[in-house]
Amino acid sequence: MRMNAQRGAVLIVSLVFLMLLTLLATSSMQNATLQEKVAGTLMLRNASFQSAETALRTAEADLMAPAFSLPACTSPASCLPPPEALTLSATSAGVASGVDWVATRSGFYGIQHIGQTDQPAGGSDGQIRTLYRVTAVGLAGDSRTVLESIHTRERRVMWRQRQ
Repeated sequence: MRMNAQRGAVLIVSLVFLMLLTLLATSSMQNATLQEKVAGTLMLRNASFQSAETALRTAEADLMAPAFSLPACTSPASCLPPPEALTLSATSAGVASGVDWVATRSGFYGIQHIGQTDQPAGGSDGQIRTLYRVTAVGLAGDSRTVLESIHTRERRVMWRQRQ
């Protein structure tokens, strides 16, 4: 009689142990899946940032070309940062801002002539300098990065990432 009772106990202990191992394996797989999703999101975010930085550098190189010319903004509203940069998905003339968007490999850029100053950030030599806003959009998967710089024909004056 005792022998049968012990065999039943071994079966119950084995089943409990198997259930614990199953819970541990399930938890580990969920953790691994979550980490993979986070890594994928970070990869896309980095790729969109790099695309935006490439578009920004391309636009700044165009801006510094000797033949570059762009008319000044026609109103204070048209000198604002282009709002469509946060939603743009194809090249077109900006409906709200009037910015002409140029396609790059994985994004867009637009340039605005926003005015003149004799005191750009970083010093002044008394010369009048023309200021341009360069807005670059980088896309990768569902990630979007919008970078913006204020530039003279000689150098970048300011840089920021828009949210």
